[in-house]
Amino acid sequence: VEKDEAIFQVLKNYIIESKRIRFEGNGYGEEWKKEAKKRGLNNIPTTPGALDAMVSKKTLDMFESQGILNHREQEARYEISLETYTKKIQIESRIIADMVNNQIIPAALNYQNSLVDTTRGLKEIMSAEEFKTVAKTQLELIKEISERVTLIKTEAFEMTEERKQANTLDSGKKQAHAYCDKVKPYFESIRYNVDKLEAIVDDAMWPLPKYREMLYLR
Repeated sequence: VEKDEAIFQVLKNYIIESKRIRFEGNGYGEEWKKEAKKRGLNNIPTTPGALDAMVSKKTLDMFESQGILNHREQEARYEISLETYTKKIQIESRIIADMVNNQIIPAALNYQNSLVDTTRGLKEIMSAEEFKTVAKTQLELIKEISERVTLIKTEAFEMTEERKQANTLDSGKKQAHAYCDKVKPYFESIRYNVDKLEAIVDDAMWPLPKYREMLYLR
């Protein structure tokens, strides 16, 4: 009993001491950002920003004073971590551009062409009034595919140009931050429009497994 009581008291002290930094909600949501600011805590949302803390004077001095890593060793680890991050984002960016240009856009255009052929056929056998009513859905799909393909193509090109610019920068830190701030944001916007196309394009023409196919057996 005495041992259990001692353990309980130690845990109780830990809980009290860590109260300022504990958060039981969504650590990725806006609620935590506001709460962290209220508590006076750092809230660094990006990997390059978090890595910068590795080489702050406080961190460098702490590791060296404990005989863990000297300044040069810690700075070397920092540079390696930056390069690893940059390479990963670079690889993802290249893959996204390749998939978009060689798989997604061609599939979307093939489906669009089939819709155009169907619509043209309807126009030939229907009156103008009938065509206007019946072909409304096809025309809307053709327009949406064109708009999303244009957006995806443009963003993939812009992403590639930002990557080229980042590669010209003269330090690992600048490159990592450029990939984070200039290249990575395109991932989400490109994915959004690709997801919309996925919901439109015929399964037989879509070159990749769709989400529902990965979750459920066909």
